[in-house]
Amino acid sequence: MERRQNYQNDKATLYLIPTPIGNLKDMTFRAVEIMQSVDVLFAEDTRVTRKLLTHFAIKTDLKSYHEHNKTIKTEVIIDYLKAGKSVGLCSDAGMPLVSDPGFEAGQAAFVAGFNVVALPGASAGITGLVMSGFRAHPHLFYGFLDSKSGKRQAELKRLQMIPDTLIFYEAPHRIKDTLLDVEKVLGDRQAVIAREISKKFEEVIRGRLSELAVLDDIQGEIVLIVEGFNETIEVKDLRPLSAAVDDLISQGMTKSEAMKKVASKRGITKSVVYREYLQNHE
Repeated sequence: MERRQNYQNDKATLYLIPTPIGNLKDMTFRAVEIMQSVDVLFAEDTRVTRKLLTHFAIKTDLKSYHEHNKTIKTEVIIDYLKAGKSVGLCSDAGMPLVSDPGFEAGQAAFVAGFNVVALPGASAGITGLVMSGFRAHPHLFYGFLDSKSGKRQAELKRLQMIPDTLIFYEAPHRIKDTLLDVEKVLGDRQAVIAREISKKFEEVIRGRLSELAVLDDIQGEIVLIVEGFNETIEVKDLRPLSAAVDDLISQGMTKSEAMKKVASKRGITKSVVYREYLQNHE
């Protein structure tokens, strides 16, 4: 066990600094102060962060830390800390480490015995959840699902029976396919798209997943909030038809009864079930 009081020692500190998710006025006074006072600042995209520094007249030395250089730059950060320098780390928007780079640096700094301080600040997931109208507690923040449909559906299957409100991030060019997969696996649940949070075109869209999936004008930064599982939601059976039939037979149904029930649940004819069943039991 280890206990560490971050403000009661003279060790070097890595500050994890949240930045606005849209409106620059959401920057905290403390975040500006820390950015001004650290010896060096690392950012996911220096072009994005440079605009923020210019707006707040911050002149701290700025370096990059992103997914493709994180291994090398983590070592650089540790070297700064070993030299007694204070270091700031921020992502393009929101909280570092939350669906953004930074985990490796934070972990390495902690293991090496330095202070790791996270400043409170903006988070798109929590903000979207609070404005969604869904139950905020308990909730499960998942972040980005896999970009490939097969892997995405496998991830969603693990979330089928979770009663907590679910929070996802998604890119605009994938949102339609993601909505279709979420509906396919979790059922046609109530959901909310909160997009462009705190920006000029902020919008909250609430409806069934099937309704949201037909929209063609969803742009910008997207948070998807989906209601958790409850007994009134029918989870879709994604097993092969023959496997579903065999399962019902094992529970005591006749082959004919099982085929009829599977056909009814899937919204298909019994003949379709019969053909697949024969193909898999030849």
